[in-house]
Amino acid sequence: MIKALALLTLSASTLATPLYTQELAPIHGEPHVEGSTDPRVHNSYIVVLKDGVEADSHHTFTRNTLKKRSGGGRFGHVYNLDNEGDSIFNGYSVHDVDEDVIDMIRARPEVAHIERDSIVTTQETYHGLDDVVDALDVDDTITQKNAPWGLARISHHDPLSLSTFNKYVYDPHGGEGVNVYVVDTGINTKHVEFEGRAFWGKTIPLNDVDEDGNGHGSHCAGTIASRKYGVAKKAHVYAVKVLGSNGSGTMSDVVSGVLWAAEDAKRKQKAAAEELRTTGKTSHKGSVANMSLGGGKSPSLDRAVNKAVESGLSFAVAAGNDDRDACDYSPASAEKAVTVGASTLWDERAYFSNVGECVDIFAPGLNILSTWNSGPHSINTISGTSMASPHTAGALAYLLSLHSHESHKSFAENFYNTALNTVFETIGGVLPGWIDLFKPSAPVPAPEPISPAFLKQSLLSLAGRGYLNDLEQGSPNLLLFNNATKA
Repeated sequence: MIKALALLTLSASTLATPLYTQELAPIHGEPHVEGSTDPRVHNSYIVVLKDGVEADSHHTFTRNTLKKRSGGGRFGHVYNLDNEGDSIFNGYSVHDVDEDVIDMIRARPEVAHIERDSIVTTQETYHGLDDVVDALDVDDTITQKNAPWGLARISHHDPLSLSTFNKYVYDPHGGEGVNVYVVDTGINTKHVEFEGRAFWGKTIPLNDVDEDGNGHGSHCAGTIASRKYGVAKKAHVYAVKVLGSNGSGTMSDVVSGVLWAAEDAKRKQKAAAEELRTTGKTSHKGSVANMSLGGGKSPSLDRAVNKAVESGLSFAVAAGNDDRDACDYSPASAEKAVTVGASTLWDERAYFSNVGECVDIFAPGLNILSTWNSGPHSINTISGTSMASPHTAGALAYLLSLHSHESHKSFAENFYNTALNTVFETIGGVLPGWIDLFKPSAPVPAPEPISPAFLKQSLLSLAGRGYLNDLEQGSPNLLLFNNATKA
């Protein structure tokens, strides 16, 4: 009887054991250590939800949990990015919360992962000395004389010589109809070199101001689109401020800035589609983003960038300045972005530039002259992969504006049709009554716009190959090129 009772008790114990155990969602990043130089932000976290889950009920759970805690806690950013009606990035940030609350959130089945918030910084190596001076005039032709060496380099296949080192060859319409989001410290929107094409988009950090108190973002924006120092001289630039005057900020703010830019780009794309539907024309050709910042490995930031690209926003990002593997840093390791290393005037890898398989291309990044934040005419010379990335973002905007269809054939057709129209306009001036009988009609079907994946592929296919020296194995020997010259 006792033996039977023991067996019965054992059976009951076995049946009481759950058939499964809820695995906790992974948590990334080491805990913050007080008094150390650790980049983690104390008791702040980024929570990323799985695709397709009901986010509202989870948000309610978290808010109610925080209200019940004596220590409080603060709900920060809410992350939400949709693509054609489907949510492709959902999450939020929480601050001043204890580990036990995070463990409760980790136990929820809808959570993909949690990441300890961390500090992100600009990717420049140093400021120039005594370089804040007035901007120079620009030559109003397709060959810009006295151009910064970086612009000259990306418009020539061959290494720069005495006859080419300060000449930028470009299409004067480059950048027209394209918006470029500069996710950084802000932009000096009143700088004369932007000619009214610089706008304030969004300030993400709480209680911060709508101005660039650092200069880094203004410098990047100038390399992208300014009159004298820009690759795509007709593009519009939008400030998305995620870093403060000291050039640093939090990963949670950066993720929010990335998603805001993606959503705003979608809003502009929808407005352009409606304009095209109702009027038969639109000047909008697409959007690009630049992010010349970085920190440690962040699954949340990499995911945000990749999802932003999936939604239609091309991204150029800095590879980093630690002379190490770019795959160990974010957003450099975001596979769908264009990750950019830095090169020198002599076609060497810049000594500080990160390397490796996560780097897609190299661009000028040493001693780069561009716009600054200290006045409407101020400029400065600085270095870093922060400077290489905006060269590439400008090139993406440049190509996007000049080639609006997704096929290599259409790239050539655009130039052919432009030349053809010029011929018929000339003939029409002499024989206006006959011209419509012979001029070919425009094709009726509208081609697909260029996707970020195709734009990235096109940029890499145009790049100069084999020019870079001092390049470690595993890094691509590709140098940015705007396809403006044959030499």
